[in-house]
Formats: sequence, structure tokens, C-alpha cells
Amino acid sequence: MPDPAQWPAATEITAGALRLEPLRAAHAAEAFTLLDDVRLHTWIGGHPLSPEQLRARYRRLERGRSPDGEQGWLNWMLRRTSDRQLVGTVQATLERAPDGRVTAELAWVIGTAHQGHGHARTGALAMAHWLRAQRVDVLLAHVHPGHRASAGVARALGLAPTGTVVDGETRWSSEVPPSGPGT
Repeated sequence: MPDPAQWPAATEITAGALRLEPLRAAHAAEAFTLLDDVRLHTWIGGHPLSPEQLRARYRRLERGRSPDGEQGWLNWMLRRTSDRQLVGTVQATLERAPDGRVTAELAWVIGTAHQGHGHARTGALAMAHWLRAQRVDVLLAHVHPGHRASAGVARALGLAPTGTVVDGETRWSSEVPPSGPGT
């Protein structure tokens, strides 16, 4: 992977019945309708953003990296191919460790009306496959211990719970921790 200032840019991905579209500020109006739901924030915290806040956030994320270049920001909108309906988002935040390995912190959000149809799993698996092709070494996710559906997505990605809890969420990782005597 290139220098952190040159993180990869999200590209369009087709996965089964979904198309992953790289996030653009222009998605904000359509995404607002999908994400303006307090029920989503039961698991992810916070509150729904206003249309203006969402548009400003998407403008920042569209840059593809943090202002200091230390993180790569990859965001996709999930759209059903059958009816072009926006159903959710997937994202990865890339960081380079001191040893040179690249870690991707993953997240997914599916609109309440579209949950239970496998969209999170399909979108997250497509994103993970794309990230592996970009030479990302470690995949991570933080999942609320009560959110069974997200735990299922993490498992489908080959992640395992680590026992580390951050802000009430369990860290899942593709990296198998050492085990056995002396560890």
C-alpha cells in the first residue's frame, strides 16, 4: 500500500443484488431519508444528523483521508440493483501501524426498513474482499455485545471477538491473538 498520504480511493463494487457506490456529498439528500431514524442510533450511538450536517460530513469524508493524511477514509453507499433503492452504508478507516501493517476499522449501517435481508453481510463481505485486494492486513470492527446481527456480520467476515471493550463495544479482529503457554 502507498504512503498514508496516498490512501486508495473507493471504487464501485458490484456484489450480488447490491452495488457499492463510493460516497459523494450528493448522496446526502437521499441518505438523509434512510438515516433519519432514531432506532438506528440504539446501536451506533449519537443521533440523526440534519440534512446540512450530513452533507457537510459527506463532503469531509469524500476527501478519502483525514486532514493530516494519517487515516484513509473509504465509504460506500449500498444500493439494491433491482430497484436502485439506497439501503445502507459500509465504511473502512485505514491506519498504518508502526510495523507497516495496514489496519481497517470497519462499520456498516442498514436502514431499519431494509434490515434482515442480508444487505450488511453482502456489503461488508464485498468491502472486505476489496480491502484485501488493496493489501490491508488486519480487519477490525466494534460491535455492541447485544447486537446479534452485527456479530453475525463480523463472524461472516472471519473476525473473532478479542475480549477488548471500547466504549461498550467488543472489538472483533481478523488477527488471531497468540495463545498457549507463555502468552
